[in-house]
Parts: sequence; structure tokens; C-alpha cells
Amino acid sequence: MDFININIFFYILAYLVGGIPFGYILAKKFAGVDVKNSGSGNIGATNVLRVVKETNPALAKKLGIATLALDAFKGALIILIAIALGLKTDILWTIAVLSVLGHCFSPYLNFEGGKGVATAAGVLAILLPLPTIVALVFWFISAKVLKISSLSSLIALSALLLASYIITPNIAHAPLWIIAWIVFYKHIPNIKRIFTKEEGQVI
Repeated sequence: MDFININIFFYILAYLVGGIPFGYILAKKFAGVDVKNSGSGNIGATNVLRVVKETNPALAKKLGIATLALDAFKGALIILIAIALGLKTDILWTIAVLSVLGHCFSPYLNFEGGKGVATAAGVLAILLPLPTIVALVFWFISAKVLKISSLSSLIALSALLLASYIITPNIAHAPLWIIAWIVFYKHIPNIKRIFTKEEGQVI
């Protein structure tokens, strides 16, 4: 298999693996609920926690944590394999973007999906570890103070972008901005609810 075919293989794999809707699968299998038709309709950890918590708070925490971990892991996994095979940095960033796209526009859910936060965190933890740590600190503090998942995620995203320019100024930032835009775009309904004070506190 030549390098062009390897790259294309990884691009397709990243999108397909990124598109696996773990939150939807876990909630359906273990709690018997369809998160796409409950709560915010999102398949991410926050909505899994919100929806399952209504009937089983203990299970909700477990499924929420599992969803978060699996969504992050699926992003990191393909990057790690690609690194092990010696693929170039620009290929790794394309894989990262496609992983987030897969999660946000899943081919298994008629191109609907989650907000992309956990999957983005997974790929960026590998490609930009220090800025990602900064973002996680901001997310944790914001979540504790504001108790609004979406707003905390957007604050962390802003912190990540700023930290990337300070800590890693020499990287090509375009792929990072693409990932940031995808995550921001998926949060537009949340932003509208924040301004109208209708966004619920979950965490």
C-alpha cells in the first residue's frame, strides 16, 4: 500500500471511527432510552447524563463517564496508530479534523451527531498536549463555577486557541481553527439558549 492509499485509508477510518455514537449506543443498551429524542437531543456525555439521570442517577454517572471516555478515546486512537506508522504531521491534523467531523456529523445517524468536545479533546491531547491541559483546567474551573456544560466548553475552547498561540506559536493553526469552528457551530443552539437564559445547568 503506497503512502497516498495509506493516507486515504486513515482519512476514511478517522471519519468512520469518529462517527461511532457511543452515547447513543450506551444509553440505548443499558438504560433503554434514545438520547436523540430526549433532553437536548445530543448524543454526547452531557445529554446522556441528563436523560438517564431522570430514571437512574447512579447509572447516569457511569454512562456519562463512559461516553466521555470513549468519545475522547476514539479520537486519540487513530492519531496514535498513525503516529506509530510514521505518518506526517499534516496527515495527523487532517485525521484529527475528520475524527471531529465524524462525531459531529455521524454517518450512522443520518449525519447528525454530538458537539465534538470530547472527540476534539482526544485528538488535541495527542497533537497539542500542553494547550489541551490548559483548556481542561479552564473547563474544570468554569464547570464548577457556572455549572453549564456548553458555556464551560466554549470557554475551554477559547483558552485552547489562545494557549496554542502562546505555547506552540510555530504550528500551522488552520486545522485547529477548523476544529474550533466545527465545535462552535454545533454549539450555536446552546449559545442562543445562554443568551435567553434557557440553557440548563447540568454539571
